Amino acid sequence: MSPFFRRRRRVLIGAVALAASLSAVAAPAAAHPDTHRPGLPLGAADLPESRQTQQLQPGVTLTTITRGVPDTTDFWTIEVSAPDAGNPDPDAPKTAITTSHAAAQQTWQTLHDAGIDARLETVDTPPTADTGGFLGYRVRVGSAASSAALAAELKAVKATGLGGSAVYTGWDGDAGAAPSRGTWHLQVLTIDPRRFHGRLLDSYGPDFVGRETTSALAAASGAFAGVNAGFFVLDPKAGAPGDPAGIGVYDGRVESEATNGRPALVVHDDAANTGIERLWWRGDVRHGDATLTLDGLNRVPGLIRNCGGTPDDSYTDAPQQDVTCTDPDEVIAFDAAYGAQLPTGDGAQVVLDARDRVVSVADERGGAVPAVGRVLQATGTDAAALVALAPVGAHLAIGSRLVDARGHTVRPSRHTSIVNGGPLLVRDGRLDVTVAQDGMVEPAGPSFYYGWVHKRNPRTVAGVDARGRLVLITADGRSTDSLGLSIPETAAVAKSLGLRQAMNLDGGGSTTMVVNGSVLNSPSDAAGERPVGDALLLLPDRH
Repeated sequence: MSPFFRRRRRVLIGAVALAASLSAVAAPAAAHPDTHRPGLPLGAADLPESRQTQQLQPGVTLTTITRGVPDTTDFWTIEVSAPDAGNPDPDAPKTAITTSHAAAQQTWQTLHDAGIDARLETVDTPPTADTGGFLGYRVRVGSAASSAALAAELKAVKATGLGGSAVYTGWDGDAGAAPSRGTWHLQVLTIDPRRFHGRLLDSYGPDFVGRETTSALAAASGAFAGVNAGFFVLDPKAGAPGDPAGIGVYDGRVESEATNGRPALVVHDDAANTGIERLWWRGDVRHGDATLTLDGLNRVPGLIRNCGGTPDDSYTDAPQQDVTCTDPDEVIAFDAAYGAQLPTGDGAQVVLDARDRVVSVADERGGAVPAVGRVLQATGTDAAALVALAPVGAHLAIGSRLVDARGHTVRPSRHTSIVNGGPLLVRDGRLDVTVAQDGMVEPAGPSFYYGWVHKRNPRTVAGVDARGRLVLITADGRSTDSLGLSIPETAAVAKSLGLRQAMNLDGGGSTTMVVNGSVLNSPSDAAGERPVGDALLLLPDRH
């Protein structure tokens, strides 16, 4: 068994009502500047940096870090791209970069012929553990002190048939560029398990289908602090919005299968023995000598968000961030975690009682999960196979197994939760940014990497330091007041804050930190705080 799953025994502390939790929060110690630690590895070395630290609960501190000054050399410009395809994901990067010099030159020529002065620029990206160097070419137009001042030029660009959007050069993560002067805003929660006597909870709310804000999840659980957690489905074309896009283990129950091979954050309710493991998931359904592969848990059949599933998935069974792989022939198991209404459509559906005995078989999918028991749905060729395997009255053996990188079976206890994410950032105290291995490099082109990894964005990070403390970090971004972090910068920040192991959680508009009922950071979505799939929450000691 992995050492991350060995933990000291402690009585499980139950959740308390919101009012009780807020009254139980001790008055925080007066915030004080931390002047003894080296500055963050962001921008020029001579930048001013301030740190304010306060105690929220015994063993839990909040540090707010501001670094840099507004950079007068940064400006707004139009980044020319292919026309927007209408992706509903507000974090979806546009096609703004190409590895073909000829294609970039043609874009430049189109603009030049229309009388528009454009710049063709080469983009190099900082090295990581498995990629880096030349990324591609981009074309930009104009410069201004505000995005609004570029409106006329943007209209002229779009009149040529090209797309484009106003971007701030402070968000660039280009290797070799002059260091930015800022600014950056970060919030750091540090939880010392030796002094923390509350409970750490990973909550997805009432069920997977549907999203709630981090602050709403915190309020419902009586939490005094929390951050957003793992990746989740956002686009209905990719599955059920709110459903985890990767591993989801809650109080020891494996409710969502792993994006196989990706890092996962392993936490316990007492915040001790936090770790990061690469995990694989395997499932099957057996009756007598007959066996069917179980493809997944609590998700829409045929849609595998972030991929990393079984070998018959298309287009890959390797992790691929923000891609929905497909498989027309699947068997998926559902329990009450999924939600009130099951996915509908053609195929087969088998309803099981609490002892996994078949109580009904249907040739149509839909309805609800029974109060006790679970449901199997099959599509394509697996529909007939499931019906043949599962006659009414049969007892089915449903296998669901987690395996770590050493091939050992992982058996989480009821005190364990596991959160999906990626890429890995720090391993054994060293930078180890595995963006290619973890699916952030797309074979179709560099645009996803450019927008998601290379550029500065809001980020949420989790890790553990040399003293065994769980550390949760949020960094604001997508504004001129807070630039955000590229993934290489995120790793460097995590290492500089003393993390021995660290990984990226969901970021962008999802990045949120809540303390005592208030959102501390500045979520980047225009609509404000984004509803998410799940959140890591800290509940107070009720005694």
